[in-house]
Amino acid sequence: MAVPLTSLSHGAGCGCKLSAADLRPIVAALPRPTDPRVLVGTDLADDAGVVKLTESLAIVQTVDFFTPIVDDPYAFGRIAATNAFSDVYAMGATPVSALNLVAYPLSTLGPDVLREILRGGAEAVAEAGASIVGGHSIDDPEPKYGLAVTGIVDPRSVLTNAGGLPGDSLVLTKPLGAGTIATALKRGLASAPLVARGVEVMTTLNARAASQARAAGAHALTDVTGFGLLGHTHELAFASGCAAEIDAASVPAIEGVLDLLSDERALAGGSRRNRADAETFTTWSADVPDPLRRLVCDAMTSGGLLAALPPGAEIDGWPVGRLVSGPPGVLRVI
Repeated sequence: MAVPLTSLSHGAGCGCKLSAADLRPIVAALPRPTDPRVLVGTDLADDAGVVKLTESLAIVQTVDFFTPIVDDPYAFGRIAATNAFSDVYAMGATPVSALNLVAYPLSTLGPDVLREILRGGAEAVAEAGASIVGGHSIDDPEPKYGLAVTGIVDPRSVLTNAGGLPGDSLVLTKPLGAGTIATALKRGLASAPLVARGVEVMTTLNARAASQARAAGAHALTDVTGFGLLGHTHELAFASGCAAEIDAASVPAIEGVLDLLSDERALAGGSRRNRADAETFTTWSADVPDPLRRLVCDAMTSGGLLAALPPGAEIDGWPVGRLVSGPPGVLRVI
């Protein structure tokens, strides 16, 4: 019998990330680049680094990998690659190349499973119009897969998480709930149709959403992944010098997820950490129900883009809130 991939992982997808609360002081203590060609570094927790090469060309670099979020190796590879490309799209850039990152127990799972993981990743990369040009692998009892991705952008057209303005609407381009689905799968609570709906969301590239955001004149852009909607909204609002309001009832969920979130049976560990972190910068209206409180903290994998749009601008997605004047990074969920 084949070994389920998720049985070998302590977490699932972006839910296995270190918490934002733990990472902030560590990253803050690191030296900052002094090279003037570095346009975007780690200062404001943006999605990728940007380095200017010429007046009309900059490279965008990011890396993302994680433990299995589903048991199908092909789907796992495709999800991981799709997720890695999102950071490039969130900078308004075009991906051009990628390197495979593999940690894998060859003696436990055999070569065929790894071949399927890499095939799924390769097909997502090809769909994005980029090329895999190499990679690196290590032996590891817990499988992990992802990509280091390089993109290109005109340095005058870089989109960051720092340009939002009070009055901007916040629009999310994918529904939430992948972290919940992954946890339900590990605990035997997820139906095959629910997993399929989650896979469909997680394997949808953010290329079209990024193109629409650029065309709509987005002031700021980020993607919503392991730190949840509230965590990534906090980062965008803080970087933009704004506060934010989130309309909980407007936040989209993958069909079936809110039923799972009626209690904590399928609540991911990463989502719990997100909720604890959010309590340090979020106030809640008393009438926001518990399932929605859990949803906005869902440790999403390969989520949508969150765009701060000027008044009147529209893209395909769900308006979930707005930027407002106030202490940077402070959120209110209503």
